[in-house]
Amino acid sequence: MATRDTNSSANNQDLINSLVLAATAADRINLLTASDFVYDFNEPPPGDSVTTGLGGHTVKADRKLFPALIGTGVSMTLGFLGPCAFNTPHVHPRSSQINVVVEGQLKTQFVAENGVQPIFNTLNKFQMTVFPQGSLHTEWNPTCDPAVFVAGFASEDPGVEQAAQSLFELDEQVVQADLGVDTLNGESIEDFKNKLPANVALFVEQCLKTCNIDQDATPNQGGESSAPSSAWGPSSSHGQH
Repeated sequence: MATRDTNSSANNQDLINSLVLAATAADRINLLTASDFVYDFNEPPPGDSVTTGLGGHTVKADRKLFPALIGTGVSMTLGFLGPCAFNTPHVHPRSSQINVVVEGQLKTQFVAENGVQPIFNTLNKFQMTVFPQGSLHTEWNPTCDPAVFVAGFASEDPGVEQAAQSLFELDEQVVQADLGVDTLNGESIEDFKNKLPANVALFVEQCLKTCNIDQDATPNQGGESSAPSSAWGPSSSHGQH
């Protein structure tokens, strides 16, 4: 069997096309090497594998970054949340999510749809929750110690959409009508949008004070933060998702 370096099949469009078009599952497996079935979260591949903010970062493995997933119907993300870190509210349009805390503690919330009660929980190490497909959900670390979670998805390409950032991508007049205001904190909708933090963000002021965390740096919407990358868990300078 031919060999390739771990993660070297990531973003290989020719290989991805061949796997998608393979007539049988056996044919797909025969297109891959043994190392193609290993994904290294410690050294994630280039592209959009890593999302970094002031509070930490996440590392994903989907069918583009880990082509061996094609035909399996699953994918995964690891989240490394520093003290007071906040995985901002978002949805996965194509999958439910199971979320397991493997280090530290997380608080979680989700709303499945209009007219349904919100669900709030506190998860400790090796406890799990589920976020239904398409539900608006969030996790944050309420402590001064790092937290790590493993998120499993029932899709090779679950997708992700940050709620606040997506809302403010709409026409300014639409946002004004939705919120019922012309300004926010005395700023125009456009100026306010540009100050939305990149995921993973920092959480409430009281937690930051308790943990003696300085929040002077100003994050950019959906892009790299002006603060140094988080030191909690494997990281990378690759793009956002």
